[in-house]
Amino acid sequence: MTTNILLKLRLNIDSPLAVPSAENYRPPCWPPTRDWPVVLDAAGEVVSRWGDAIWRLDPWAGKPLTLNFGDGPAQKHVASIEHANSNLLRSVVGWWLYGPNSARGCRGLKTRFDHIRKLFVLSTKENILASELSQYPHVADRIPNIFQPSRAGVLLALLHELYEQRDTLGFSLLDRAGLKRLAAAIPDHERHQTPYVPPRIWCYQITRLRECLEDFLAHKDQIEGCFRFCLAAYQHNSSNLEGNVRPPLFCSLQQPSYVADGRNTKQLYHEPFIDIARRFGIIDLLRRWLDESYTTISGVQLSHYLYFVSRVGLAYILNFSLMRVEEAWNLCTDCLHIEHDPQFGEIHILRGRTTKTMSDIEALWVTSPSVSIAVEAMRRVADLQVEGILPKEAGYELLNSSKRYLIDYRNKPWTRTFSKFKGVRRPSILSYSQLIHLRTKLFDPEQLRITNEDFELARLVTPTLTDEFSVGKIWPLAWHQLRRTGAVNMLASGLVSDASLQFQLKHTARAMSLYYGQNYSRVRMEEKAHAYYVLTMYETLGKQLQQLTSNRFVSPHGEKRKIEIVRLISAVDTRNVIKLAKQGIMAHRPILLGICTNRTPCPYGGIDNIAHCGGGDSPGEPKPCAHVLYDPEQLSTVEMLEIVLEERLITASEDSPLRASLEAQKRSVENFRNVIQKT
Repeated sequence: MTTNILLKLRLNIDSPLAVPSAENYRPPCWPPTRDWPVVLDAAGEVVSRWGDAIWRLDPWAGKPLTLNFGDGPAQKHVASIEHANSNLLRSVVGWWLYGPNSARGCRGLKTRFDHIRKLFVLSTKENILASELSQYPHVADRIPNIFQPSRAGVLLALLHELYEQRDTLGFSLLDRAGLKRLAAAIPDHERHQTPYVPPRIWCYQITRLRECLEDFLAHKDQIEGCFRFCLAAYQHNSSNLEGNVRPPLFCSLQQPSYVADGRNTKQLYHEPFIDIARRFGIIDLLRRWLDESYTTISGVQLSHYLYFVSRVGLAYILNFSLMRVEEAWNLCTDCLHIEHDPQFGEIHILRGRTTKTMSDIEALWVTSPSVSIAVEAMRRVADLQVEGILPKEAGYELLNSSKRYLIDYRNKPWTRTFSKFKGVRRPSILSYSQLIHLRTKLFDPEQLRITNEDFELARLVTPTLTDEFSVGKIWPLAWHQLRRTGAVNMLASGLVSDASLQFQLKHTARAMSLYYGQNYSRVRMEEKAHAYYVLTMYETLGKQLQQLTSNRFVSPHGEKRKIEIVRLISAVDTRNVIKLAKQGIMAHRPILLGICTNRTPCPYGGIDNIAHCGGGDSPGEPKPCAHVLYDPEQLSTVEMLEIVLEERLITASEDSPLRASLEAQKRSVENFRNVIQKT
């Protein structure tokens, strides 16, 4: 391991003892020597060293907590591990303490340890090193049998992460082929898959959510001005009433129809709210988004609109992250951060707490830059709600801090019966279907009605769709669907090919692929989201393969060659196709001319150079690659490439390697066009 990498390692456990001046803060080499101190107490005394059979995490956890590596004295209830395997296990756990995807909490580290330890026990029983598991597939195939089905997916994500870090870690437990076999062997745990929202419906709902947020931010000054005017009128008049009964807002804006023992003689009255809204320039805004079932526009509708906007922001965030609704619900006003990566520029990150992760302190989610409008709109609504709480009321100081929730305590100061604000209360989580039925004009139900194309795309990704997702019915949107749909979309699969959808995902897809798929970044992602993404990645391979059996794809070597390529794919058995993809028996790699089915790495390219794919590198008789399947839908893209090639040929020197390459690619374009025109 290079010195440059060593400088990036540091103790990331969440503890006051993890400070740069501590002796155990950064290892001097990798792996550290056996006498290197891993755990120190508050007095700086060594509690556990690297080579110890048991690491005691008590100083960090605040309670007895140990990691038993199995190469010490035999214990009745702890399986032993051979010494060489124990050293490998120490390296893995040490990487989780000091590496870029390290555990922050002791509970999270202990959970990871308990998961991965079973692999080392299995390896010891089979008299092999855990780092050699890929060389013994008959042993690796037993891995699913030693884990509960509900936990096997978490193990797959951990092994995937260790494989991606193999160069710096120094070894891997399973290679890519082993990971595919493991993914294929994991038994189904959920009875029904979460539905994937078809591209057209997904695109429609995200467009409407964004329009609502943009409309709010375009009128933010007018809305805030109107709210503060009404709040001031209400607070002035309610302060002149006795008892706990407060007047509704309309009594603060216009002359009430009652007189309560002369107690309202000091009150001020204004014109009806509809005139106030018109004066502040928001009457059209309220009518544009609130349902026409309201007979009049009143101050109650202003509160309803603000409540509505904050929930729209929640929906927008869930569409562009892999967060659960509970996690997004607990985001604070300072949750959005920007990671400046020297290679890929600005990466937007949502930071918050999660209740279902190995990391028990905080978690990170990569998101789209467009999420900033949702965070901004929700923050402004939360700020207005705080203004309606009197400083003397309980919890005011908590709400008036930068750590406030984006969806804050629901507060309507002008309700008929005043109830004292209690800072510990928060509103209950709204379902997506409840948001849709909030007496607003958010969605046109007809736009959510399932078409034949919607149904076919949804069923291709989710074969287990129930009857409620039939053609002609309204698609029943739900929060959990957005998480699965996001995982599929972030893979930029061929299924999600609609131009407008790709445009809206252009920021997210690249960042997610790099950060979740390849672990290029230093930031640590929320681990359940990471696991969900990895599982979807393997599954999507199978979905893409199933398309190859259609008439859309052709082989330049004729129908017989195509039959040979797709002979293992069953057009009717989706589950078996997915297993083929996970096991690596079939390959699917998008290239300019269509799809490459070569299971081994290709030295010729296909992404930025099509000379070999189309047989252009053989000037005589064309000899296209035997693994390529042409896609006629790529013709327009290939013709655009041809224009670029012709432009570059004008300036390319005679007899130069560049000119030879450009001419070979032009021949491949012609070969491609000839094959496509014959179909």
